Amino acid sequence: MATFRFEALKAASNRKPVSVSETGKKSEIFGSNVFNDKAMRQHLTPEAYKAVRSAMDHGTKIDRKMADYIALGMKEWAIGKGVTHYTHWFQPLTGTTAEKHDAFFETSFDGSDPVEKFSGSLLVQQEPDASSFPNGGIRNTFEARGYTAWDPTSPAFIFGTTLCIPTVFVSYTGEALDNKTPLLRALLAIDEAATEVAKFFDKNVKKVTPTLGWEQEYFLIDAALAASRPDILQTGRTLLGHVSAKGQQLEDHYFGSIPTRVLNYMRDLENECMLLGIPVKTRHNEVAPNQFELAPIFEETNLAVDHNSLLMDVMQKVAERHDFKVLFHEKPFKGVNGSGKHNNWSLATDTGVNLLAPGKTPNSNLQFLTFFINTIKAVANYEELLRASIASASNDHRLGANEAPPAIISIFIGQQLTKVLEELEGVSTGKLSPEEKTDLKLNVVGKIPDVLLDNTDRNRTSPFAFTGNKFEFRAVGSTANCATSMTTLNTIVAKQLIDFKKEVETLVEKDGLKKDEAIFNVLREYIKQTKNILFEGDGYSKEWEEEAARRGLSNHKTTPAALKAKVSQKALDLFAEINVMNNTEVEARYEIELEDYIKKVQIEGRVLGDIVRNHIIPTAFKYQNLLIENIKGLKDIFGKDYEELAAEQMMILKKTSMHVNELNSKLHLMMDARKEANAMNSIEETAHAYCDNVKPYFDEIRYHADKLELMVDNELWTLTKYRELLFTR
Repeated sequence: MATFRFEALKAASNRKPVSVSETGKKSEIFGSNVFNDKAMRQHLTPEAYKAVRSAMDHGTKIDRKMADYIALGMKEWAIGKGVTHYTHWFQPLTGTTAEKHDAFFETSFDGSDPVEKFSGSLLVQQEPDASSFPNGGIRNTFEARGYTAWDPTSPAFIFGTTLCIPTVFVSYTGEALDNKTPLLRALLAIDEAATEVAKFFDKNVKKVTPTLGWEQEYFLIDAALAASRPDILQTGRTLLGHVSAKGQQLEDHYFGSIPTRVLNYMRDLENECMLLGIPVKTRHNEVAPNQFELAPIFEETNLAVDHNSLLMDVMQKVAERHDFKVLFHEKPFKGVNGSGKHNNWSLATDTGVNLLAPGKTPNSNLQFLTFFINTIKAVANYEELLRASIASASNDHRLGANEAPPAIISIFIGQQLTKVLEELEGVSTGKLSPEEKTDLKLNVVGKIPDVLLDNTDRNRTSPFAFTGNKFEFRAVGSTANCATSMTTLNTIVAKQLIDFKKEVETLVEKDGLKKDEAIFNVLREYIKQTKNILFEGDGYSKEWEEEAARRGLSNHKTTPAALKAKVSQKALDLFAEINVMNNTEVEARYEIELEDYIKKVQIEGRVLGDIVRNHIIPTAFKYQNLLIENIKGLKDIFGKDYEELAAEQMMILKKTSMHVNELNSKLHLMMDARKEANAMNSIEETAHAYCDNVKPYFDEIRYHADKLELMVDNELWTLTKYRELLFTR
């Protein structure tokens, strides 16, 4: 079996970079395979085009007759590009995307009259089996009906020879069975709430769009080396493996020269992204060896979420052409940095203003402060729920691991903006004198642009940091669908803006304050109420954990503990009030995410047991046999004196035996803990049992296996080692 490892190493070492031909200027090919505005103008009638634009811009419904015209134009456009099939492309609660391909090709009942056909009804709606996807009890096995419905706000695209139509996925009874539906509801809610508040400053604002710029970190491993590791293939990470002598300690990989094979992969990937309208902008080496990052230009949040989900699929497919395996797991390797997916979030008006960027006038800066402070207040009110939105079995390995933010949600805004808030807090309440107004606008609010030009250092330990004109949610994991965290963030901010508007209007109508004075008074109170969430220091320190506890902040380090916030009465009331999810939809997601956690830990435990029994222990036995033969030979040659000469061999033999015995013992204990966990009365108890009683054995088993890796003859070891996985280019 050891030969498989060395054959994989030989194959990886002999790889030649795959040649990649440029497909033209990025600006010329961008969106070529997208049914975007340009394509719609060319292939739709004016009436059909207006119907789609109205649906995209205002959410108006498209009638079935008009849908037929749209489907006809979309089909002709796609067939002209060599497309043979179409699919409703959706995002079920599996964490990945789903698609079922149907051919345009049809015949009559007797097989004659072949034709390419695609109707409006097929464009607008299809019916996949709702009980076959995670549904949290919304659908029973015998209640299979569910619907995918076209989302015209996210344009159709071509991948390969298939026309992909982004859709929502809902049950027969109307509940959301996907990530997109709640996101769209949350985006509508924040649009309406933010628009109303923005009108305090500019009556011309008619729409506010949440924007998202994600940063996708990932590892690239040679496909042959990945295939030689059962744990990578089945769990996406290494469950065993001694850390390499060289890791990232020399800091020579970050922003270093990109290896040729990788660079060609990136070029190929970027070509595909350009055709699909994914506006990728940045590529570079990340901190850990064989770790990289890709980032796009900011987009409207729904489209950005679709693009990230599509990208992760495209990355794997392009990787196959280059004999690579992409690892998205948050912590695929022990001892080096894991991967995140920083979500950079802001709000933009239809008048071209970023609401989280200061302007040149006190009025525009007051607008900035309004949205800035309201976002802080929203996070302060719902920090537990925000933590729950990024909880997963894989992200548990990364959070707080001295490379990613801790599990405690806090906000970093920098020393100078902290000083601005302190000055605002000191402003007197009620009506302001002319002198106070002048001082406030000129000396506090008026200086904000200068403050941001000289902003303090960023804090990489902060889960939620203000970075100049946006908030960066750094705690999101690399495997995550951005929709989950973005649904929560936009919902809590929408709720906060609704409450803010009511408070301001109450002060204006009942207390007779001027609008600006009312805004200042409400913001001043918010500043007082949100001090507990602001933190500038080291998020990794023990002192911060203690301080955060004193402040009343949650510190849920594991997924089962964190997820409970999703079904708190506070969360249920929030999602229902903002019309993002009803109680059934929220509770279903809670159950699905607990099941997902259990299954992932369960799979890892089974894979770990398989590797230990079929790789580690047999290899240790082979090495012990070599030691025994060596000891016997020394005894045959030197007689009684052999004991002194074979002392080292005897010691190694005893140590390997001890580690093998410990492995067997820990494996049996882990199996017993799994059986006990599976016998629990509720899914919550099972999840906590897997977390608290099963998972700890992973580290204990790994310890003994990794010790054996250092002792056993390298030629016998069957598993590809860290130094080979991380440094084979």
